[in-house]
Amino acid sequence: MVIFQLAVKLGWPKPVLLLAMSRQLRLLFSLSILLALIGLPSQAADLREIKQRGYLIVAVKDNLRPLGYKNAAGQLKGLEIEVAQGLAQALLGRKEAVVLRPVANEARLSVLLEGQVDLVIARMTATAARSRLVNFSPPYYTDGTAIITLDPAIQTLSGLSAERIGVLKGSSTIASLRFILPTAKLVGVDSYSAARSLLETNNVKAFAADASVLSGWVQELPQYHQLPFLLSAEPLAVVSPKGLQYEELRRRVNEAISLWQSTGWLKARSLYWGLPIRKQ
Repeated sequence: MVIFQLAVKLGWPKPVLLLAMSRQLRLLFSLSILLALIGLPSQAADLREIKQRGYLIVAVKDNLRPLGYKNAAGQLKGLEIEVAQGLAQALLGRKEAVVLRPVANEARLSVLLEGQVDLVIARMTATAARSRLVNFSPPYYTDGTAIITLDPAIQTLSGLSAERIGVLKGSSTIASLRFILPTAKLVGVDSYSAARSLLETNNVKAFAADASVLSGWVQELPQYHQLPFLLSAEPLAVVSPKGLQYEELRRRVNEAISLWQSTGWLKARSLYWGLPIRKQ
């Protein structure tokens, strides 16, 4: 009976309903209902609902300087925080009309798919695999592999061609370095703190990781310096739900990001927050 009621809610034609109640087809029908339920859109708010509510709910980082972090006063600051506030201004007319919800990396997609937030702006790289589940805006920042070192004499890649370079085990950074610095010795580490230990004991000459992470490292520890270039390109984008009901939200977000790109606002704010800009 429960299956029958679900089928009615999903709009199945009456002849199909009667046929499906036969014992021979009941199992098949149950599976069909399950698949239909799985395919239902998420419960995230569309733009009309957001406007009625009066504020955006955005998932952000609170521990990743300079993208999203808490300052000494406990306030959320960073490039991604400014992007979230800018979208509140573009969509609702007030940059204060946004609720910022800190999120762990592993929960960035689930909070959106479960309808807990309207958008995600939390160092999410746009990939083909993820775009099957969600929509991505044009990039607000192009991240990529960067290198830091304690040796101020090292300013070019050639200075690292025969050196030991720390990398996070299993990271995409490894492939970039093997291609660009095939003669360098890569040393795998389990964490950023382990990399720092190796750097400070001179067991590695440099450490390679995402620029968005290393920029914050250098800001907090100015004895390090970051080489002035990126070795790869990884677009960070605003994440919104899939579905026709979210089309206006997606379009308005994309228009805002594209405008900020064309006016140079995103580049200026990236530089303000100490993020390296990839040369075109």
